[in-house]
Amino acid sequence: MERRRFNQMDPLDENLSEQAERLRKEARGTPPGIERDKLLRRARQIETAAHVREWIASPGLRSPD
Repeated sequence: MERRRFNQMDPLDENLSEQAERLRKEARGTPPGIERDKLLRRARQIETAAHVREWIASPGLRSPD
Protein backbone atom coordinates (compact mmCIF):
# COMPACT_ATOMS: atom_id res chain seq x y z
CA MET A 1 0.00 0.00 0.00
CA GLU A 2 1.41 3.36 -1.01
CA ARG A 3 1.32 6.23 1.44
CA ARG A 4 -0.49 9.35 0.30
CA ARG A 5 1.53 12.50 0.82
CA PHE A 6 0.16 15.92 1.53
CA ASN A 7 2.07 19.12 0.88
CA GLN A 8 0.90 21.86 3.18
CA MET A 9 0.50 25.08 1.23
CA ASP A 10 0.13 27.52 4.14
CA PRO A 11 2.28 27.49 7.26
CA LEU A 12 0.63 25.88 10.26
CA ASP A 13 0.87 29.06 12.35
CA GLU A 14 -1.03 30.98 9.70
CA ASN A 15 -3.72 28.30 9.51
CA LEU A 16 -4.13 28.26 13.28
CA SER A 17 -4.47 32.03 13.43
CA GLU A 18 -7.06 32.07 10.67
CA GLN A 19 -9.05 29.27 12.29
CA ALA A 20 -9.04 30.98 15.70
CA GLU A 21 -10.19 34.26 14.14
CA ARG A 22 -12.94 32.47 12.20
CA LEU A 23 -14.20 30.82 15.40
CA ARG A 24 -14.19 34.14 17.29
CA LYS A 25 -16.12 35.79 14.44
CA GLU A 26 -18.64 32.94 14.45
CA ALA A 27 -18.99 33.27 18.25
CA ARG A 28 -19.76 37.00 17.90
CA GLY A 29 -22.78 36.09 15.78
CA THR A 30 -23.96 33.38 18.17
CA PRO A 31 -26.28 34.20 21.08
CA PRO A 32 -24.80 33.77 24.58
CA GLY A 33 -24.95 30.17 25.71
CA ILE A 34 -23.26 26.80 25.49
CA GLU A 35 -22.58 26.92 21.75
CA ARG A 36 -20.90 30.33 21.98
CA ASP A 37 -18.80 29.15 24.92
CA LYS A 38 -17.70 26.11 22.92
CA LEU A 39 -16.62 28.29 20.00
CA LEU A 40 -14.64 30.65 22.24
CA ARG A 41 -13.05 27.74 24.12
CA ARG A 42 -11.96 26.15 20.84
CA ALA A 43 -10.47 29.47 19.66
CA ARG A 44 -8.47 29.72 22.91
CA GLN A 45 -7.26 26.13 22.52
CA ILE A 46 -6.08 26.85 18.99
CA GLU A 47 -4.25 29.99 20.12
CA THR A 48 -2.61 27.99 22.92
CA ALA A 49 -1.52 25.36 20.40
CA ALA A 50 0.06 28.08 18.27
CA HIS A 51 1.94 29.46 21.29
CA VAL A 52 3.15 25.99 22.30
CA ARG A 53 4.30 25.31 18.74
CA GLU A 54 6.15 28.63 18.72
CA TRP A 55 7.73 27.82 22.09
CA ILE A 56 8.85 24.37 20.93
CA ALA A 57 10.39 25.81 17.78
CA SER A 58 12.28 28.54 19.68
CA PRO A 59 16.07 28.44 19.48
CA GLY A 60 16.35 28.18 23.26
CA LEU A 61 15.08 24.59 23.13
CA ARG A 62 17.58 23.24 20.61
CA SER A 63 19.52 20.16 21.70
CA PRO A 64 23.26 20.63 22.11
CA ASP A 65 25.33 19.31 19.20
